[in-house]
Amino acid sequence: MHYSALVEDALRGVVRQALRTAAEHGLPGDHHFYITCRTGPGGLVLPPRLRESYPDEITLVLQHQFWDLELHDIGFDVTLSFNGRNERLQVPWEAITGFVDPAVEFGLQFKALPEAAAKSATSDGSGEADGEGDGVGGPDSGASPPETKVVQLDTFRRG
Repeated sequence: MHYSALVEDALRGVVRQALRTAAEHGLPGDHHFYITCRTGPGGLVLPPRLRESYPDEITLVLQHQFWDLELHDIGFDVTLSFNGRNERLQVPWEAITGFVDPAVEFGLQFKALPEAAAKSATSDGSGEADGEGDGVGGPDSGASPPETKVVQLDTFRRG
């Protein structure tokens, strides 16, 4: 049994449900999401111009300007604005390394799953944060999410 992969997949289920709620009903109140994703192999599908800017990781911001959020068994698709240009992104669930909803100080952090463990554990099923910038945060963008409480799975693991 790959319990760590099963637990991570269950926690990704929290992300799936939060996104499902946003897709069906919009984001209530001050809720908004920072979703950090790997962009390398097996990661987020990006247009070439964005891949050059974010070769390893990108943080997507879903708040005011995101469109056509669609959830699938293997991930989700969303249209976000980057420097005034709308781009369609495909995000596999396994590419997500972090999820934060600053409105309620909630966050999850994920480790990259080995491909075999990810396949055995997998179950089915921005816009700009404040109207300025490009709706994403990379390592040098300065658009990092506010400090939140992050659940780290290593806390619960025995050595």
